[in-house]
Amino acid sequence: MKITLAALVAFLATPATAFGEVSITMREVPLHGERTLASSSPRFDLVGLHWRGPGSVEFRTRSVQGRWSGWHRAAPEAEDVPDDATAEARRAGGWRLGNPYWTGMSDRVAYRLYGRVTRLRAYFVQSPEERIPLRRVEIAGSPPIISRLAWGANETIRRAPPQYAPALQFALVHHTAGTNSYTASQSAAIVRGIEVYHVKGNGWNDIGYNFLVDKYGQVFEGRFGGIDKSVIGAHAEGFNTGSVGVAMLGTYDSSAPPLVARTALVNLLAWRLDVAHVDPLSTLTVASGGNAKFPAGTPVFLRAVSGHRDTGFTTCPGAALYAQLGALARQSAGAGLPKLYAPSVHGQLGGPIRFQGRLSEDLPWVVTVTDSAGAIVATGSGAGESIDWTWDASAATAQTYSWTITAGGSVRPAMGVIGTVPLTIKSAVATPPAFDDAAQISYTLSIAATVTATLWTADGRQLAVLFTQQVQAGKRSFRFAAATMPEGHYEIVLTATRGASTATA
Repeated sequence: MKITLAALVAFLATPATAFGEVSITMREVPLHGERTLASSSPRFDLVGLHWRGPGSVEFRTRSVQGRWSGWHRAAPEAEDVPDDATAEARRAGGWRLGNPYWTGMSDRVAYRLYGRVTRLRAYFVQSPEERIPLRRVEIAGSPPIISRLAWGANETIRRAPPQYAPALQFALVHHTAGTNSYTASQSAAIVRGIEVYHVKGNGWNDIGYNFLVDKYGQVFEGRFGGIDKSVIGAHAEGFNTGSVGVAMLGTYDSSAPPLVARTALVNLLAWRLDVAHVDPLSTLTVASGGNAKFPAGTPVFLRAVSGHRDTGFTTCPGAALYAQLGALARQSAGAGLPKLYAPSVHGQLGGPIRFQGRLSEDLPWVVTVTDSAGAIVATGSGAGESIDWTWDASAATAQTYSWTITAGGSVRPAMGVIGTVPLTIKSAVATPPAFDDAAQISYTLSIAATVTATLWTADGRQLAVLFTQQVQAGKRSFRFAAATMPEGHYEIVLTATRGASTATA
């Protein structure tokens, strides 16, 4: 047995086995010099194309009712990909990757080629619609989010554990550039189809986006790793590290998303940036990791809420949605107030250490420093928008100290560590060790960190994220109750994160 929280067990959604299996079929398209060609295919509701050569490809599809769609570019968002030189990017093997396009049930595709195209592959995905309630969860004060478990993510196809950036710095808004003609009940099927195409078609570790939002305001958890963690995605080549990628399902070139979708996006950005203590109205300069527009190392000026077109050669997230980003950032900044922005610590043990930050309004604030045993060794306080206090650490001993900045119960606190003690979770024990319906779980955390508990089946299938919360160093415990769960063996895994450090028990 490993660990979890009783109050949240009630949110467990339908297990993944209840969803229809998503299938993907690859077909090599014969090329004999034709500029336009058509081929039959297995039935599908999402298609993506790969090709070799410097040319480009367009396609259209025929519905099972016999209606042909208009022509679509195969890769309208060609830079919605992993960072160059990563294992995910190398799996492309020289193929150019098209974007996944939701078509509805279709049975035939026609292609148009421009320039030199030497090979063409089509990936046909069938992602059945499931008419079941999509249960939403709220973790760490988040807006309602449809978890991976609830939308039916296939956790068995993920290729690698998630990777984390040291910190989240900004958000990148995308559109998937697919159809806007879908129902609310089809959205989860679209997300499942994108996941399978990204993983089995493109060879990526997982779905590329961190979050997806449909036109009905439903928010879906994207890439695995924790919704409040700085998970590195595969959505903006050269700018995946330190960003959160949020994709709106559909195309928003000529019309903006509906109000309900924009409101959901505002609430998501307001919460996620607040977790990182980022002001949605701030700006920053980011060094590119390398792409066609910005070579590696190029400094790029960005807003905290930017569009994908700000980082590369793309029109994403569409002209109409891009024009809304300033207003969306202002609304995000005004949601969930008051907030703490840009906490920072400068200095080293043995000398002065300066703590700084900024509040969204005048408030009393407190900086607290504790030693490795949890005892308070220093505090500083003040009032106003500006936080600025210096700790004289000349007498500090060689150990790790934890710090927190608080400004009342309505402000999300900031925390960190000073020193070199590694992040660990030790002595995880369930009392009693074998139990029927409940147990007390205890563990020891070496330094203050964000702790997430996840529930797993004995065969290695994740059932749920049970809680995510900030925890101080020392011995901690909580109660786990399983009265509502079917008979069986379960494991609870604790994961602690602190910046780029991760520990698991």
